[in-house]
Amino acid sequence: MLQLFKTPIGRLRIIGFFEGISLLIFVFIAVPLKYWGGQPAMVKTMGPIHGLLFTLFVVTTLSVGVTYKWKFSRVSWKVLVACIIPFGTFYVDKYILAPQANNENR
Repeated sequence: MLQLFKTPIGRLRIIGFFEGISLLIFVFIAVPLKYWGGQPAMVKTMGPIHGLLFTLFVVTTLSVGVTYKWKFSRVSWKVLVACIIPFGTFYVDKYILAPQANNENR
């Protein structure tokens, strides 16, 4: 796990994981608590956290794209579009970033 912090793609993978988890917590726990439980506190907490992680993921993706000279279509369509879909960051990690990281470590 600590090895992921050493490369830009590894850091992107970590940010993507936390961004995906924050979206799942927001959508499947915080929002139902607000609308069905009458408790908006978790939305007020998780909303900004998720927003920050999402923004960090987008900025880091663009930075990694420039660093590794990815084609714009790879960055925009495969990574950035997938991150707005629930579970999308997990897909990006498994099918795009992990293979790239494995090639980088060889």
